[in-house]
Amino acid sequence: MAEYILARGNGRTIPQEDKIFGISNRAKKRIAEKGAEQVINATIGSLLDDRGELVVLSSVAAVFKQLSPKDYADYAPIGGIAPFKEAVQKAAFGAHQPEGFIEAVATPGGTGALRNVISNYSAAGDKVLTSDWHWAPYNTIAGELGRSIETFTFFTAQRSFHAEAFRQKVMQLLDIQESLVIIMNTPAHNPTGYSLTLSDWDQVVDVLCEGAKRGKAIALVIDAAYIDFAGDEEEYRRFLPKLAELPENVLPIMAYSLSKTFTLYGTRCGAMICIAKTKAIADEFKRVCEYSSRGSWSNSAKVAQVILSKIYSDPALLEKVDKERAHYRDMLLARGRAFEEEAQSVGLETVPFDAGFFLSIPCDNPDEISAKLEREDVFIVPLAKGLRVSVASISEEKCRKLPALIKAAMA
Repeated sequence: MAEYILARGNGRTIPQEDKIFGISNRAKKRIAEKGAEQVINATIGSLLDDRGELVVLSSVAAVFKQLSPKDYADYAPIGGIAPFKEAVQKAAFGAHQPEGFIEAVATPGGTGALRNVISNYSAAGDKVLTSDWHWAPYNTIAGELGRSIETFTFFTAQRSFHAEAFRQKVMQLLDIQESLVIIMNTPAHNPTGYSLTLSDWDQVVDVLCEGAKRGKAIALVIDAAYIDFAGDEEEYRRFLPKLAELPENVLPIMAYSLSKTFTLYGTRCGAMICIAKTKAIADEFKRVCEYSSRGSWSNSAKVAQVILSKIYSDPALLEKVDKERAHYRDMLLARGRAFEEEAQSVGLETVPFDAGFFLSIPCDNPDEISAKLEREDVFIVPLAKGLRVSVASISEEKCRKLPALIKAAMA
């Protein structure tokens, strides 16, 4: 445990710097020294074009430029402006809105949604369940709130969703806790790019229906930050009606972000959306989550809420945004497929990948391999179980080049 001067550790392990941002900063420094063509920076969690420039949807930027000062300078209500709460449900669910009582609360990105769920649907000291391959800040969010992360084995030896491992962990935690928060990052999971299939979702629902018989409170968070870069928007939302099969004491909550879908990363806007069995549970969700918002960030930035509201009030504009996003989604999918093809060609094992910003490579010594590649001007992120590559941040050409470099470093 680190020594503190005036600050208190409070049981947390606080690193000197964030690992991902630290590696990314070193990559940017190397690019400044040697030029972008000489460096592969596959660390960034934003979509970049082939020149390494941030992709911003021009159709969304045009809405931004037309806003009045009142649209972005005024406070928004704690739970979000009414047109946004209506629009974000359409954005999140598409044509597949589940049956139930729906409430939405604005949050600063998907991260804010996760923070509020853990704060309100678990108790101090609880373990929050997610997959062994997962976004590292889950640990930070849980730790800040006096909880911790427990994991289940995500994949079987046959490279499919490990439903039995999930079941065992759910039952184990329900044996020792009165509440359980579960985070499922899908579709286009960060960091593997895997998307739960409809069959996988049937198994998840079966497990939660079984666990619910113990009469305890369960919150299922669907972290859907990458949903609109997974593929056809409606196809990847077909799982949503299955959430209506869950019993009353299992509350599905969708953590939706405008960062990727609308390229509004810096506006920090998202929403947490519940699908409750009863109005009382939905009303409670709104009340407790708005209370937590007030006690942390107070209210979320208004600007992106207004932008989304305007997009969904204009069918022609929405069509334009969707069409422009589809172009970049196709670019991203092509990069992922290129990496997969070359990985197979050179014999580099990858974790099951479907779509999204990232894919992963199993590795016993990720920090060592990452450091070795860094000396060769190749920057990727070491995780607990392997290496994460951002195909969102490098060109298709570099995606084809990278597998052989990783394979050589591992050899």
